[in-house]
Amino acid sequence: MTTEPTYRRGDTGPAVAAIRERLARLGLIDAAADPAIPVQGEAVFDDAVETAVRHFQQTRRTTVDGLVTPGTMRLLEEASWRLGDRDLVPSEEPTFGDDVAELQRALLTLGFDCGRVNGAYDRATVAAVREFQRNVGLPSDGVTDLLTVQALNRLGRRMAGGGLLHAMRESEAIQSAGPALPGKVLVLDPGHGGPDTGVTASDLTESEIVYDVTDRVRARLEKLSVTTHLTRGGGGSPDQRRRAEKANELGADLVISLHCDAHANPAASGVAAFYYGNDRFGHSSPTGERFAGLVQREITARTGLANLGTHGMTWDLLRYTQMPAVRIELGYLTSPHDAALLASQRFREACADAIVIAVQRLYLPPESDAPTGILRLAELRAT
Repeated sequence: MTTEPTYRRGDTGPAVAAIRERLARLGLIDAAADPAIPVQGEAVFDDAVETAVRHFQQTRRTTVDGLVTPGTMRLLEEASWRLGDRDLVPSEEPTFGDDVAELQRALLTLGFDCGRVNGAYDRATVAAVREFQRNVGLPSDGVTDLLTVQALNRLGRRMAGGGLLHAMRESEAIQSAGPALPGKVLVLDPGHGGPDTGVTASDLTESEIVYDVTDRVRARLEKLSVTTHLTRGGGGSPDQRRRAEKANELGADLVISLHCDAHANPAASGVAAFYYGNDRFGHSSPTGERFAGLVQREITARTGLANLGTHGMTWDLLRYTQMPAVRIELGYLTSPHDAALLASQRFREACADAIVIAVQRLYLPPESDAPTGILRLAELRAT
């Protein structure tokens, strides 16, 4: 299997020229003032390119490192499309692009449920397009062609509120699920795996730590009659999109992904939680944001780790799941303080308790909820 290259400062060649051209089209580099762009094969990945890449990554709510990885290259390609530039055709392999995200936002505004605004022309989006076409008298073939776009634009100018509609649907799904945990389906995602070990520091390995904590979470949830599925075994390492597909195939109620972090500064320390949030498309997962806050507060209250807050991101696992998904960074392996905690069995037990308690609190009605750090697993088993 051929590994796709990553481009960074100092690289040259046709691929760098293509990167510069895409950044210029997005208005992130001044093409007219940049003599390196038209010189095929001689373009340089210089400071200006790195700054533009970082800005692009920031606006896309993805990892900001200034590197054009295969994932960032894919996002640059997606960003080049606008609704109406091409026909969107149903396919087993979804089409991706900003044009699809524009379409999804328009459909939600008009009340057609296409799921999450994730830029993927998936089955839910095609079904919503077909329903829209039936309602406006167009052939319901699921192809978003020029006539379909024109109809969307005519009606879309009269309405607003797609983000609010999605938030209401997520909230209703939580309420209708009820407070009882038995019968719920959770997908647990221990990050990395197999040859991809993640961060290795302080004689600790990220993939091993998160698998151990995930297994503790799984054991606790199964005692509460929750059905759990892991995205990988001890030796596997599917990519994030495949992990999201597995969760969707299982019809999970919630996805919890565990990771550890790293930083060049050993003083970097604390726990952070991430949910799907995309400012560019004005869309996020309100239930994911709420659960991220719950699990973040429970972990910090029970472990003493610094609270680094919750943040909206567009990593593939958060983006492509059809249900709320949260990624938790359980501390920095490059921090002597955090590494000592992560090596402790007591700390891992506390993290597992905190995550399970947060799951229960997500489903409790406000009048039945308890303050952070108060609920205990024994109380959950008694309910």
